Amino acid sequence: MQNKKSVVISIIVLIAIFVGGGLYYKNSQSEKMIQMSKEQAQLFQRPYSFVKGDKNAKVQLVEFFDPACETCADFHFRLKDYLKDKKDIKVVLRYAPFHQNSNYAVKMLEGARAQGLFMETLEFMFSTQRYWIEHHVVNPQMLWRILPKVKGLDMEKLGKFMNDPEVDKIIEQDLADAETLKADKTPAFFVNGKPLQQFGWKTLTDLIESHR
Repeated sequence: MQNKKSVVISIIVLIAIFVGGGLYYKNSQSEKMIQMSKEQAQLFQRPYSFVKGDKNAKVQLVEFFDPACETCADFHFRLKDYLKDKKDIKVVLRYAPFHQNSNYAVKMLEGARAQGLFMETLEFMFSTQRYWIEHHVVNPQMLWRILPKVKGLDMEKLGKFMNDPEVDKIIEQDLADAETLKADKTPAFFVNGKPLQQFGWKTLTDLIESHR
């Protein structure tokens, strides 16, 4: 009788160990999946990324752009119109300064952002590209000449900001994420993590609408 009790107890203990081990493994795997999910999410949006719209919006539209990219300028103003009344979409802007000297323009944008004038400065840059881009190369001197026209932009503060090493880190991280995501041209779009495979205005809006 005693032997039977011992066997039963042993079986119960083994079952408990098995179940406990299974739960531990499941929780461990779940934690790994959550971590992987977070890491994947950060490829699209870093803590420092500029975000326009509700942070909890149903649709996340990520754009890797270059301020010296003519197509980026065209799509920016189209998107501005398209998104005007759409509250369920947030836009995440990431840098991909592929043009020569574009890093300089990005630093200026980040300097303007520090003054609360990111979008105003970006749209001014986009609308005046013909003045500060020569043969696809950014002319920093021309940017310095025309940027004072951005209302409220303190050029002295901007000048001091240009030496901030944190901006270089932002550019490096955005370029690294762009490379991981195979975003080798600008603009490059991702909607809820899905890349725009066939570039075009209609294909972009179709992709966005399919996630709304």
